[in-house]
Amino acid sequence: MEQGQNISSQDDNQQEEDPFASKLSVEADIVAGVYLLVIGILSTLGNGYVIYMSTQRKKKLKPAEIMTVNLAVCDLGISVVGKPFSIIAFFSHRWIFGWSGCRWYGWAGFFFGIGSLITMTAVSLDRYFKICHLSYGTWLKRHHVFICLGIIWSYAAFWATIPFAGFGNYAPEPFGTSCTLDWWLAQGSVAGQAFILNILFFCLVLPTAVIMFCYVKIIAKVQSSTKEVAHYDTRIQNQHVLEMKLTKVAMLICAGFMFAWIPYAVVSVWSAFGRPDSVPIKVSVIPTLLAKSAAMYNPVIYQVIDCKSACCRPGNLQPLQKKNSRLYIIPTGKKSEVVQETQLDSV
Repeated sequence: MEQGQNISSQDDNQQEEDPFASKLSVEADIVAGVYLLVIGILSTLGNGYVIYMSTQRKKKLKPAEIMTVNLAVCDLGISVVGKPFSIIAFFSHRWIFGWSGCRWYGWAGFFFGIGSLITMTAVSLDRYFKICHLSYGTWLKRHHVFICLGIIWSYAAFWATIPFAGFGNYAPEPFGTSCTLDWWLAQGSVAGQAFILNILFFCLVLPTAVIMFCYVKIIAKVQSSTKEVAHYDTRIQNQHVLEMKLTKVAMLICAGFMFAWIPYAVVSVWSAFGRPDSVPIKVSVIPTLLAKSAAMYNPVIYQVIDCKSACCRPGNLQPLQKKNSRLYIIPTGKKSEVVQETQLDSV
């Protein structure tokens, strides 16, 4: 009888130690699964629409638009590659894909997440040069953007793949039905602490610092930009208005990303360096679900701002391009110049 009780106790302990068993109630898992299903559908449709519309005018895409498309690709990747795993896991009340599926899911989420953040960092730098350095902001051409995209994807692939080389790992979340970086390595060894600190600096702190620097400088510059731009010709003034619209889109995108991911980053850092099990499981799931909603915001932002370069309305740039091309041939005489501009306004 006593031996039977010991066997039963061992089975209970093994079940409690199962990292893939859901630590939430069945009802909570169903609610989380429905939430992710809705988020995944909206994100896939929204980002897919942005990418589809951009392909209709791919030869006319400007550098800033190409970066926007890359951001949509990252968001679509998270929705298509990652979310089905977590949705099925929540509805199944456990992670059913084993350690291989866990590592794949963790890699995909981290890879596309870094891709999104570094893309926004590059967009922020582009906005900074275009707004704060008007005379130097026109150097960025299409081939420069494609070089930048290569750097972004290489950077993301490097940091996402490092755990497979033995410098870290991917592991189940505390609630069991999702996987992420093994933040808890920081509690086990100095090497684990070094890995987590490098990830935090190069994949969160540094990009975030660059983004904040760029937009703080942009906000400060906008205060005096009206008088400065007034000294330029009409073409430069029109271009500046367009750049400001693009900047508003970029700022909102970054704000939405930070809103979604900063709580998750805080909880992860606390789990890595705080007291073990100091974050309740039911609390840890909320930042995770919030972070998974980040991919849904951007298409909404494009529509709300109604920006000409949001890749959602082909042909919007045509009148501006037409006007710009005519401005180059305006005669130098003051009277002729005024007549020419009037004719352009009626096009």
